[in-house]
Formats: sequence, structure tokens, C-alpha cells
Amino acid sequence: MVCFLIFMADVSVKSYLIGWEEFRKNKWLIAYIFVIAFSMLDWMVSLCLHCEEAVRVRRLLRPFFLLQNSSLMKKTLKCIKRTIPEITSVMFLLALHLFLFTTFGMLLFSQGKDANGNAEWQAYFRNLPDSLSSLLVLLTTANNPDVMIPTYSKNRFYCIFFILFSGFGTFFLMNLLTAVIYNQFKGYLLISIQTSLLRRCLGIRAAFEVMCFQCQSMSGINERVENVNTELVLKILHGVHIKPYYKEAIIQKTQQYADGSISANQFQKLFDELDKDTIKQHPPKPEYQLVFLQKLQFIFSHRYFSLAGNVVALANVVYICVVLIIDEDKAISERYDYFLGAVNCFFIVYYLLEMKLKMFALGFKGYMSHRSNIFDGFVIVFLLCLQITIFAMYSFQHPLWDPDMKALMSLWEMVRLVNMLIVFRFLRIIPNIKLMALVASTLLDLVKNFRAFAGILVVVYYAFAVLGVMLFEGVITAPGNMSVVVNTSVTNATVNYSATCGTYEQLEYWPNNFDDFAATLVLLYNIMVVNNWQVFMDAFARYSTPWSKLYFVAWWLTSSVMWVNLFVALILENFIHKWDRSHHGTLSDEDQAECQVTVQSIFREFLQEPTEEELLSKLEQHPHWNIKR
Repeated sequence: MVCFLIFMADVSVKSYLIGWEEFRKNKWLIAYIFVIAFSMLDWMVSLCLHCEEAVRVRRLLRPFFLLQNSSLMKKTLKCIKRTIPEITSVMFLLALHLFLFTTFGMLLFSQGKDANGNAEWQAYFRNLPDSLSSLLVLLTTANNPDVMIPTYSKNRFYCIFFILFSGFGTFFLMNLLTAVIYNQFKGYLLISIQTSLLRRCLGIRAAFEVMCFQCQSMSGINERVENVNTELVLKILHGVHIKPYYKEAIIQKTQQYADGSISANQFQKLFDELDKDTIKQHPPKPEYQLVFLQKLQFIFSHRYFSLAGNVVALANVVYICVVLIIDEDKAISERYDYFLGAVNCFFIVYYLLEMKLKMFALGFKGYMSHRSNIFDGFVIVFLLCLQITIFAMYSFQHPLWDPDMKALMSLWEMVRLVNMLIVFRFLRIIPNIKLMALVASTLLDLVKNFRAFAGILVVVYYAFAVLGVMLFEGVITAPGNMSVVVNTSVTNATVNYSATCGTYEQLEYWPNNFDDFAATLVLLYNIMVVNNWQVFMDAFARYSTPWSKLYFVAWWLTSSVMWVNLFVALILENFIHKWDRSHHGTLSDEDQAECQVTVQSIFREFLQEPTEEELLSKLEQHPHWNIKR
């Protein structure tokens, strides 16, 4: 009820502010009201049934509230909607390819008189649904080469059928689909960004016209004012809520107009600063008077000092790996980990000394201005605290001093944690390798600028998870004990001898089910990866209904085919942009990792600035423009 009241207040305020004429054109607000009304009705039904109803339809509608509150998500969703018709031809060709090979396969592997030669027909081509499923899974290579083994064992020439199918379908059509999605979505996203640029330019021009009108009113003249006062612009800019970096850059550019007035074109160019990458400026190094200290500062701030630290970190990781290899077959009571802890203590002291020397050379603020140093310092402090805890709890105990080995087992657990943190700290080498830093910065930019895509992915996951729980909850129940102890040629093992090899039961995939929301999310992720996804599809088809395959195929098309390809396209676009800037830009190597890439900057070279006539024409036609001069 609380959520319902919040949504009602939200839709009421939005509807009132935009007016009736705009409300009738806004499909999202109309759908907003419809979803709220239907959810309220479904909620009342739940109360009447004492919340014991089997299906709650309103759960499927909840993602709508997330979508309609994000303009960028709605824009992205619109781009995806426009992209789908463009890839229909490739999807149709893919479906035709699948259907033709399915028909040909059913004819080629039909049931024969010889029972020993019917293995392929029995397992994969018994009927049309099984044949379609087998080849669809082969399209994802999940069941290769299992699907061709029965007939391949009989005659090697049968492999030609499967090689032709996967060769044309997997390596040509699927990659062609990726190329089409990349090309089309890039085009529609470019159109969307162009529209956003037009809106921003229109808003800036509207602000300029309002200030011109104020200047005209204050001066008491009837003539049209073409310029605005610089002091008025600065006064308004100080009250604008934008990031401090952009505000400072715009104010500095405004103060450069010494004549005291700004034209419309100049006012538009002020806000070009919003498209520029933010380059993090590092604080100046501390100044030391003694020559000896200056030389030390030069040494410890040099990149070779960081490289030496990376070599030491590599030696630490190599030492840990060697110890793990030596002790891999030993029991905990047989391990001699005293020297491992002692050596780690030596390395931790070196890491702490390195951090202090860098702070001496760069200053505390200069040290913290580098993201790699923040990461390094956090791990070092954590390691130091952990090492102090080990000394406080176990002092300098040697294994020979603890005959019961009880303290040593606890000590081993803490040493393991230290080793994991040391290995994790080795990621500090990333900024020192140019290509690796480029990849890492690309991932960071994706996280920053493509939150809308992640939001839509959350919506899709949520909708399919809720639908999956509704359809398949409790369909498969994990048995109490379906296995027996048998002797194998290697060792005694517990295996399920009653289930067919490679099935859901034999692989013991019982945790992968639709019994609760969390398990469903994991199962959907496993299907999106497409490894062994035919096992889940076959199991739920046997335990529920063969029509359940439609759910799994729909999820595969949505997640693996559409969304993964779309994400690949975005990574390509972002990486290509970063690569071009790193090879043709003017930034230094150190600054390359500090710059931020926005969606607008990626497509900036393809965008067209709106003309003066276009802006004035659209401004005059705007329904909320009331200034007539």
C-alpha cells in the first residue's frame, strides 16, 4: 500500500505538470496508470484470498516501474525496439537454415530395420521437436560432438551433415547476426544521441532568450536585445547544480569575454565543456629544501620505482605458487607453513615501506589521487592489520612448539587469507601495462555510462525469473538418496547408476531449479552461458511438459542471442573509441587511464550541430514557450 501511494503521487504530479494535451500523447504515463490500476486490482484479489493465491500477475509488471522512471532506459529500450525489425531477416534465414537441416536430418537418420543402427534416431531425431531441439543446441555448440557420435561411430561420412550445419549456422549466420546488431544499434543510438543534442541546444537557446528578455525588461527598451550581460550569466551559473568540474570550466570560459556581453553563438559554445573528458589533475609534489631529499623524491616518484615494486610483488606471488605446488598433496598437519608466514611478513613490511616512500615523494594527497595507489594502500593496510592479528593471537609459534596442532590449523586459515590478498594485490600491475590499462578503463567506462543497459538486463532477468517460478516451481524435487556405492577402476566412488549419462539426474544438477527466486536467477545465468543448457531444457520437458522448451528457447534468444551480442557491440564501440584516442590523442600515457568517456563523446564526430534557424523554429513551436518578442 505504501508503494501504491508513492506511485499514485508520482503519476499524479507528472500528469498535472505536463498538462492534458501532453498527457494524451505520453504512452508511458498512460501505461503507468494502467499498470498501477491492474496491480491494485491484483493486490485486492490477494487480500480476498488471504495471500494464498498460486499466481500473482502483478509481479510480472513490477519492472515497469523501474523502466518508466529512467529516461535513458526508455531511450535504450526504444533503440532496441527499432533494432529488432532490422535483424528479422537474419533471424528468418537462421530459422530457415534450422528447419531445412532438421527436415534433412529426420530423413537421413530415420528409423531403420537394424535396431543397432537406430541410436542417432532414438537419441536425437525421433520426432520433429527433438530434432529441432538437437540442432538448435548444436547451433550453440553445447552438445558438440555428442549429437553426432552415434552415427559417426557407424560411418565417418555422416560428420559432413553436422559440420555443414554448424559451419554455416554457428560461424556464419550467428556472427552475421552480431554484425547486424552492432551496425543497426549503433545507428539508432546515434540518432538518439543526436536527438538529445538537439534538446540540449534548444534548452540552452531558450535560456539565452529568457535572459535577453530580462535584459530588455530591465533596460526598459523596446528593441530586441541580441546579447546578454556577462555578470548575469555568471550569477545564474553560480546557482546551477552541475558537477563542480564542469561548473568551474564554464565559469572560466565565461570570464574570458572581456567586453561584458555574450552572443547566442558564444553562449552555446560555453556548454561544449560538458562534452569534454574529465582529466584528473594530480596535486603538486611537496617541495623539499635539502638536495638529498630532492634526490630521494625523484627516485621514489620515478616509474622505475613502481616497476621494482611490481617485480617484488611478482616474486611474492611466484613464491606462494611454489609453496602451493609443494604442499598440494600434503595434509594440513604435515605442512610446514611457518616459513611461508615469515616470508609473507617480510614482503608485507616491504609493501608498507614502499607505500610510505611514495607518500614521501608524492605527498598524501598526491598519493591518493592515483586510483592504483588507493587500491594498493587499502590492501596493504588490510594485510598489515591481518598480520598484526596473527602476531597477537599466535605470537611467533613454530609448529614444533605446538604438538596438538590446534593453533596451527587456525593459523593456516589466516595465512591463506594473507596469501589471497597478496595475489589480489598483484592487480596493481594493470596501470603499468598500456594495453591492459586500456582494457580496464574500457570496463570502467562501460560501468559508468551504460547503466541503462544493465538496468534493462535486470528487468529482463526479473521478468523471466518470476515467470519461471510461476511455471516450474516444485516441478523437480531433489531425491533423498538415488545413488549407491560401486567400485570403479580408479577408486571407490558414489555414482548414480540408474540415470543416463549426461542427464540432469546423472550430473546431479538438483540445485539448478525454479523453486525460489535466487535459484532461478542462477539457472537463467547458466542457460545464458549456453554450456549444457540442453540438459535443463530436456529435464524440465520430461518433468513438466514438452512445451516448456519454448520458455528456454525464448530466454536463449533474449539473453544469449540478443543481449550478449548487443553488449559485444557496445564493448567494441567503446574500445575502438578508446583505442583511437590512445593512438591519435594528445594525452599522456598516465592521463589516458584517468580520462572518462561519455556516450556523447563516443559519437561526437558523427553528430551535427543544429542550425540557428532550426533552433528558433523549434523554440517558437514549443508548447511551453510563452515569450513573444
